[in-house]
Amino acid sequence: MRKSFLYTLAITLFLVSCKKENETTNTNTQENIPSTETVPMGDNDSIKKDSVIEVVKESVSPMIQENGFYTGLVLPKDKKLRDSVYAEFSKKYSERERYTILALNRLDSKSKWNADTLVVPTKIDTTMMAYSPFPMQLDVLSNVKKFVVFSYPIQAYGVYSNGSLVKWGPTSMGSKAAKTKTGLMFANWKKKLAISTVSDEWKLPYNVNVHNTLGIGWHEYTLPGYPASHSCLRLLKKDAQWLYSYADTWILNPGGTTLKANGTPVVIFGEYPWGGRKPWRKLLNDPNANNISVEEMTQLIEPNIEKIIKEQSNRERVADSIKTAKALAAPAQAEASGS
Repeated sequence: MRKSFLYTLAITLFLVSCKKENETTNTNTQENIPSTETVPMGDNDSIKKDSVIEVVKESVSPMIQENGFYTGLVLPKDKKLRDSVYAEFSKKYSERERYTILALNRLDSKSKWNADTLVVPTKIDTTMMAYSPFPMQLDVLSNVKKFVVFSYPIQAYGVYSNGSLVKWGPTSMGSKAAKTKTGLMFANWKKKLAISTVSDEWKLPYNVNVHNTLGIGWHEYTLPGYPASHSCLRLLKKDAQWLYSYADTWILNPGGTTLKANGTPVVIFGEYPWGGRKPWRKLLNDPNANNISVEEMTQLIEPNIEKIIKEQSNRERVADSIKTAKALAAPAQAEASGS
């Protein structure tokens, strides 16, 4: 039934040869470039705005093809035909399966029209772990309790706990005109609904700041199928909620002016293939095209592992001392309230 569905579409839509994609950024946006104001220690309301950058849609689609792992589903430009295709798409796949397919194409449900071809797995795994481009195990992180990595080249994030991959998903990072800073960072402060300092109309749900000076953070926002943010790390709502709960924030002194311990370590790396074929589209030719090897990840993390472990140990000491201080203060507080 799956094949007949796809080939019926092929006949209806027309088959064309694969052509290199060319994305052009439209710099005439209505939004201002965000400020680079820092967030005062303890002030969670001052953040940098994440703007929306419009780009030209993908160029001519490849023909419907199948490698045994992924299939290319061509979406016609004609609105009536496209509506018909999506109607069949909705009948064939459940809501969770559609969510998974769009996520693999770095899209949210509102942006499904942005693509002219969807990469569709032959077998749908709604956990997405079967399609992970990140290694399932990294020995270099075996002593690291929490670690988050963002890959610019494939627009994806991964989460490791003691070296085991526990989650991964899509992201939309900084556009070519406003690239996301790469390197080792740490989660600072977080807020469930952050308001931009540029305009109170710009709201960023489940925001976790990772660079206080530059105002970079991850949060829920539109995933249009390409790097579109103004340096922030956009996530689907469910992923933003999960990472919001997962990440540990910095620990400040009681006055909120001095950093005592860093939060969860975050590494952002690589360069997006600007103007080239979208990385996930390469899965149609090679199901392993986006995979990052253990060796590559190890080489990326090893230069930072000493600092990551050091900061983790420091955080544990600070957290323990705060816990002990609270325990010692509790009897005195109880006695005072009782009197």
